[in-house]
Amino acid sequence: MNTLPRTPKLAGILKKHHNREVIINSKRMPKNNLPVDPEFYTPIAVIVGSLIISLSIFLAGGVGTTIAPAVADTGTGSLLPSGTKVSLEVTDQDHIRGNSSAEVTIIEYSDLECPFCKQFHPTMQQVLSEYGDKVRWVYRHFPLDQIHSRADKEAEAAECAGEQGGNEGFWQYVDRVFEVTPSNNNLDPALLPQVAEDLGLNRSAFETCLSSGKYAQHVEDDYQSGVTAGVTGTPGSFVNGTIVRGALPFDQLKTIIDQELAR
Repeated sequence: MNTLPRTPKLAGILKKHHNREVIINSKRMPKNNLPVDPEFYTPIAVIVGSLIISLSIFLAGGVGTTIAPAVADTGTGSLLPSGTKVSLEVTDQDHIRGNSSAEVTIIEYSDLECPFCKQFHPTMQQVLSEYGDKVRWVYRHFPLDQIHSRADKEAEAAECAGEQGGNEGFWQYVDRVFEVTPSNNNLDPALLPQVAEDLGLNRSAFETCLSSGKYAQHVEDDYQSGVTAGVTGTPGSFVNGTIVRGALPFDQLKTIIDQELAR
């Protein structure tokens, strides 16, 4: 996978707009090659980058976490509007819940410390419950660690749980973290091994895995695949390739799924 080079961590400015939180600057995307969300900024704000931060103060709203960098990009990683179709491949590296041959695939890019991802998680569980074998759910990591510094390690912890417990172990761990985290970077890292132990995993092996950092690149690869696909924040999802931004209520998500099933 081609990845975008990292940049030094930047202090994110958190704002709310519509259905997600807005972050000015992202640590992972190149300083001079960043997309701009047209829902947030006018063309003059793109041209006059120095005005972005001051203008963003007046643009409030909220149900997700969004990167809203200051420079436009028309190439890889550029922002695509909601409803755009994107070609995404599901691989054997993905964590899939549901029927692997389902008619509808929902790929979610998520951050375990994002409060809106925590809100959206039960919605996705409801989708699987109501649609059964018609829908499969693919979970990918998109930690916004300029505001959630603990999110990267939590994502790695989920992968370590999957190493021991397989696909089901991964999903059980993610479920449990969303249940116990207060969100917004407030989950005590010391609880990560305890969650694993509570799920019946070997605590010592889990701690060895987590401290090794062996899944850091996998988490980064997930993140970069999201950037390339046009994800600008969390939760960022694709329903059969159609971009869906933010923590949609079940009824709205159901409408999109039903449209796909009717095709």
